[in-house]
Amino acid sequence: MAISDAHFQGEIPATYDRYLVPILFDPYAADLSQRLASLRPHRILEVAAGSGALTRAISSALPHAEIVATDLNQAMLDVAARRHAAGHVVWRQADALSLPFPDGTFDAVASQFGVMFFPDKQRAYREILRVLKPKGTFLFNTWNSIESNAFAKAVMAATDVLFADNPLGFFKRTPHGYFDAEEITSELTKAGFQSVTVATVEKTSRAASARDAATAFCKGSPLRMEIEARNTKVDVVARVAQALEQTFGKGPIEAPMSALVFSAETPRQS
Repeated sequence: MAISDAHFQGEIPATYDRYLVPILFDPYAADLSQRLASLRPHRILEVAAGSGALTRAISSALPHAEIVATDLNQAMLDVAARRHAAGHVVWRQADALSLPFPDGTFDAVASQFGVMFFPDKQRAYREILRVLKPKGTFLFNTWNSIESNAFAKAVMAATDVLFADNPLGFFKRTPHGYFDAEEITSELTKAGFQSVTVATVEKTSRAASARDAATAFCKGSPLRMEIEARNTKVDVVARVAQALEQTFGKGPIEAPMSALVFSAETPRQS
């Protein structure tokens, strides 16, 4: 993973929240928050909270829980805090590889599409294990392969044509590069977790237009930095939007998307 993949700065956070969150993340936030609510945790840590899509869903599903929402990028948390000011949510900048919390602090740790950005996943998993109470739960999701996520697949195909001599690597390198369920289960087990379960969750991604979807991916994610590094004079968003229209049609568009949801527990005595 390129170091820049985990850094959401500049105009990316606001664009991400405006476009990418409703298109991709809100449906899975609803799913993950309901799974978390069934556990009835009192103290929850969220890592890689981004602009707060999952945080808002958890806050609604568990209005009496204490929620600490963290992210590596303060710029993302600034967007999140402006959108959601619930008194039981604390926003805090933190690196998942070195969490600033005592051992055994939380009943549950949640993360939505964040673990693939961790440069050292074993270290992050051990840190998450450390801050969980005995019999605590780590609940998170990851994107499935790009082939099973139609919008991302179509955007990648379009940019591959535009940059045929130097294709963009972000999709397969990071968001859609960590979906081997056996590998992830093994890494969680090595970190000390037990009772690991995984489920494939299919959802429908919806955008108001092909232009919105193109803007979401090309301007609201670290893909933007790869595009800008090419110094192209081509209007990439327009070209990608045209390709999406050809595939999904004009007006509101929709497509299938797929993710894996993992649940893992800490031992009784961690």
